[in-house]
Amino acid sequence: MNCLLCQRKLSLTLKFTELFLLKSPENSICEKCLATFQTISEKHCPRCWKDGSSQVCEDCQEWEEQGIIINHRAIFHYNAPMKGYFSNYKFIGDYRLRAIFANYFKPTKKDKNFTLVPIPISDKRLQERGFNQVTGFLDAAKIPYGNLLLKSDSVKQSSLSREERLDSKNAFTVAEDILIPKKVLLIDDIYTTGTTLQHTVFTLKEAGVTEVKSFSLCR
Repeated sequence: MNCLLCQRKLSLTLKFTELFLLKSPENSICEKCLATFQTISEKHCPRCWKDGSSQVCEDCQEWEEQGIIINHRAIFHYNAPMKGYFSNYKFIGDYRLRAIFANYFKPTKKDKNFTLVPIPISDKRLQERGFNQVTGFLDAAKIPYGNLLLKSDSVKQSSLSREERLDSKNAFTVAEDILIPKKVLLIDDIYTTGTTLQHTVFTLKEAGVTEVKSFSLCR
């Protein structure tokens, strides 16, 4: 079996780090590729997991001024290798790559009573890409989730500047005729400004959800 990123031959012998990360031989990449992805250190913002300081960051302070307290968790930096990975996965459309990070999306014990809700993409984007990258991760890891949200067509977030993202309009609605859970864990791939997640938080709370927290692979 070969690494999905560099095609090097993989050993099928699981090491301790792979067991600790709940990785399986089928989902692994080679050690050299894995080492290029930088995990967020223990010294991070307690609200959004922005790396570099254990104090509440400026981004979260700005959200707090708007009456919003961020409750987010992430694992990796969105560094150059990760950008390259998502370019191949999302934009080139190599659906096999969902397997590499799928197991990182498994909920923790603290998430036991929360319904996992992936951030949706619009119907137009789904037709163009052929899949939702977030549900791709969840499906690969066989993690149950609820499709509570819908998204209307909008400009790609990746094409917008930080200021444009912060000023973007809410494109999310709640699906009709669906049971609304009390607690929701929003699942996304990348946390940038937090605008997308806050739009979905607002939409869900308007629909009756009482507690919302969020998770993304990258920050």
